Amino acid sequence: MTTTKYNIEKDVRYMQLLSQSFPTIADASTEIINLEAILNLPKGTEHFLADLHGEYEAFQHVLKNASGNIKRKVNELFGNELREIEKKELCTLIYYPEQKLELVKSAEKDINDWYHITLHRLVKVCRDVSSKYTRSKVRKSLPSDFSYIIEELLHEHTEDIDKTAYVNVIVDTIISTGRADDFIIALANVIQRLSIDQLHILGDVYDRGPGAHIIMDTLDKYHSWDIQWGNHDILWMGAFAGNDACMCNVIRMSLRYGNLATLEEGYGINMVPLATFAMETYKDDPCTEFVPKVEKNDKIDEKTRYLTAQMHKAISIIQFKTEAQLYEKHSEWEMKDRELFKNIDYENGICTIDGHEYEMVSNNFPTINPKHPIALTEEENLLLKKLRHSFSVSEKLHKHINTLLGHGCMYAVYNSNLLFHASVPLNEDGTLKEVEIYGKKYNGKELMQNTGMMIRTAFQVDSDSDEKDYAIDYFLYLWCGKDSPLFNKSKMATFERYFLKDEGTYKEEKGNYFKLRDNEDVCDRILDAFEVKGVNRHIINGHVPVHVMNGENPIKANGKLMVIDGGFSKAYHNETGIAGYTLVYHSRGFQLVQHAPFTSAADAIKKGTDIRSTTMIVEMSSHRMLVEDTDKGDELRTQIEDLKELLYTYRHGFIKEKRN
Repeated sequence: MTTTKYNIEKDVRYMQLLSQSFPTIADASTEIINLEAILNLPKGTEHFLADLHGEYEAFQHVLKNASGNIKRKVNELFGNELREIEKKELCTLIYYPEQKLELVKSAEKDINDWYHITLHRLVKVCRDVSSKYTRSKVRKSLPSDFSYIIEELLHEHTEDIDKTAYVNVIVDTIISTGRADDFIIALANVIQRLSIDQLHILGDVYDRGPGAHIIMDTLDKYHSWDIQWGNHDILWMGAFAGNDACMCNVIRMSLRYGNLATLEEGYGINMVPLATFAMETYKDDPCTEFVPKVEKNDKIDEKTRYLTAQMHKAISIIQFKTEAQLYEKHSEWEMKDRELFKNIDYENGICTIDGHEYEMVSNNFPTINPKHPIALTEEENLLLKKLRHSFSVSEKLHKHINTLLGHGCMYAVYNSNLLFHASVPLNEDGTLKEVEIYGKKYNGKELMQNTGMMIRTAFQVDSDSDEKDYAIDYFLYLWCGKDSPLFNKSKMATFERYFLKDEGTYKEEKGNYFKLRDNEDVCDRILDAFEVKGVNRHIINGHVPVHVMNGENPIKANGKLMVIDGGFSKAYHNETGIAGYTLVYHSRGFQLVQHAPFTSAADAIKKGTDIRSTTMIVEMSSHRMLVEDTDKGDELRTQIEDLKELLYTYRHGFIKEKRN
């Protein structure tokens, strides 16, 4: 390596900082050797998931079974050595160790013998999943209580005659000291953790399903993950930031699917004021069009169903009013045509859109003044104030929004893959479309970056007040604006679906991205705009469910684009025909794992049922990818160069070694 005196003098301050971590030539040399070795390890396994929509049990199970990878490992390791029932039992133990141990201990006659056999099997699985990592990385993933023992077992084999007794005594002592249960739980958790190196969530943790808050709790503790915000995540972020229209949408969505668990149980949002207001205001209204959409298995009594419908209508009316007020305030959004309360003939129950008259399903609007249809009543204003307070003081919601901000962004580039939730706005000819944000126009990468900055502005205490106010308002545009990268449709036809009989008005025309995304040239143009390098580069996103049952292929543009929204949410199962995708990117290439519906964690524990998954090979590499082929490899090579420069400064006296 050639290092000039000029470079050394220029970088001497940085070298002095680096020398604090590597105070001697020996320290720097050892780290170079370590990093060079890491470059030649197999690439870590990345998992990509999108549109979880509160389906926490299915999500947690997919993490526990590593999208079927742990089951595959068990089959490979034990083959015909174990019966199918034994392999299934071993997998269930790895997924749900605490619960499975209770069942085993209540039924097993010789528990010590079972412990002995099971511990050896678990160590074998753990050894396999840890084989692509350095000892240092494996050590960091081990629980402190058992770190030394697990490390010893992972690197000693009973096949080694000289070590057989040593290994067996370790296992026997674990059992005799009463630590077998804790040790099994620790091993199972290590296997789960090492099976997925990096988890990518491509948006939409929230809405529809019952446990978005549980998913966020799970992610909060997860070892390595990132998220590209989805439109439903943005809605919740906007609600917490103080956007009334977003808050109303969040509540409306929860009521629409008969699911208040995340709001009430997860975040402690008080729904009593809304219930009181709704019962009084709509006491004589059947609210037929607002009956919640619930699964057949979800039992809900008639009284609760009716109250939910009343609350649903009450918050929807307030939502349309608050949205219209923002459309009035921001004429640059060009969304005044969505102020549909202004288009209603309240005497005859007719709504006029684009010069066409449409008959309304119902015409009972006790809180609307036809002369000022988007004005809130005094009672509605008071209700909003109470709801706004409830959102703002929720500590858990505050924590989860900070988690989304800390781990999230509008887009990301990982290992030649461009990740975003929904779209990149395009013109009809496939060129990048300019979109205005706070008086300036951006497209492509700049649009995504400035959108992300605007989102963060809404939560910054020291932000310019005008810009912060705009940022808070802008959450609504991101939710339903026609040029929003998170929506990208002609309109959100929520009003039409509730109130108009003509189903032709329900159509939401998709933006140009969705029309052109199967065009390889268009995908290449987007990848170029985001400066994504590499021979095998891809766009990966979700947002629009893939209709597998209708023959739609999630792989588009000759493999350049992968759409991985397979319908995790139960609300989509009948529409997609499946229950979600996981895209797995390991050292040998891409595999798309297609999931069947998950019954429940209880069934998985008691019956050993697993998510039935089908794996489709998307793209295989001509050689096994190593760490040196990844973004991490680029980082390590930079570190190696810096360390070599540090060696130069030591050996030529620019910096003195700090020996003890």
